[in-house]
Amino acid sequence: MFSIIQAAGWPIWPLIICSVLGMALVIERFISLKAVKIAPPKLLDEAIMVSRNGVPGADVVNQLEQNSALGEVLASGFRVLNSNPRVSEDDLRSSLEGAGRQTAAKLQRYLGALATIASAAPLLGLLGTVIGMIEIFGSQAGDGGMGTVPGGGNPSQLAHGISIALYNTAFGLMVAIPALIFWRYFRARVDDYLLTMEIASERFARHLLTLRK
Repeated sequence: MFSIIQAAGWPIWPLIICSVLGMALVIERFISLKAVKIAPPKLLDEAIMVSRNGVPGADVVNQLEQNSALGEVLASGFRVLNSNPRVSEDDLRSSLEGAGRQTAAKLQRYLGALATIASAAPLLGLLGTVIGMIEIFGSQAGDGGMGTVPGGGNPSQLAHGISIALYNTAFGLMVAIPALIFWRYFRARVDDYLLTMEIASERFARHLLTLRK
């Protein structure tokens, strides 16, 4: 591997940095976007059951908020109703929507960086290719002295330029393709979570309206 890096030249280092950063982002998103941390399947039913006879106390609301991203949205509804038992339907729904937007921003965290890596890696590979071509043209400008072929040109420099061009092109694609795949996968996963939370929030809002005094 080190010999490949040496053959690819300095243009490969930005690609290596992108690959390490992209891998770290993918691992972080896999950990952060687990269903149990975002929208546990039975959380909504449990929240409705707990509040069937009235809005629960602050300790229950705090525990719900710390449970998951969906729990944060549901807890915001409880807090609004605790602060104003006669809250209007519009204000209640507005509070849930605001909490949902904040949660959506958290779910989409780092996805922009992963998309940037997917877009920039091929360009960095192209940069390495251009630098390799410059090396190739430079090798053809020899003076015909020792170590040059007839007509001018250094074979070792020619081979080095070719290796820079090919290695950087290949490595750029190797970084960009997985980054793009994972970005689209996480985007789809976040969209599914947001749809689930939107449906849950609508059902929870109707339940909270029945608790108003």
